[in-house]
Amino acid sequence: MQKRIVGNYFSGYMSPEYAMKGIVSTKVDVFSFGVLLLEIISGEKNNSFHHSGDQQMNLIGYAWQLWNKDRALEMIDSEVGESCPHAYEVKRCIHVSLLCVQDQAKDRPTMENVVLMLTKETMPLPPPQQPAFFNNTVEEEAEEPENKSDNCSMNNVSTSVMEAR
Repeated sequence: MQKRIVGNYFSGYMSPEYAMKGIVSTKVDVFSFGVLLLEIISGEKNNSFHHSGDQQMNLIGYAWQLWNKDRALEMIDSEVGESCPHAYEVKRCIHVSLLCVQDQAKDRPTMENVVLMLTKETMPLPPPQQPAFFNNTVEEEAEEPENKSDNCSMNNVSTSVMEAR
């Protein structure tokens, strides 16, 4: 049995309570499942960014925004849409995924309830609350320095300072 958390904040699967405070519970997996479900439905990664007017946001924010405008089905990947002729099923999956990524762990369903929500179409679903990280915006990337010797990294991941001894 694995006893460690895998992933990081930037991958988009880590719950806010773990990423910010190191708190681990069964709701950590529920959050990750919700993100994964949104990724399957949309064909996009959570950490890829969506433009909405002059704002950039992650997949959770994009799904939340579309949900609130009653346009959630716009996020469906064309290949998913072709394989699922019933739009209400996909909309239910989006609804469940938004319940899974709610900001407060206490508001998220258990995995047992998630399975019930996905398998029992007649089970009523509560309205989702604001998701975690929905407003993660991306700042414009800084311009690269004109003088490449200021940044000696070949891969733009690490920085090396060249100094003589």
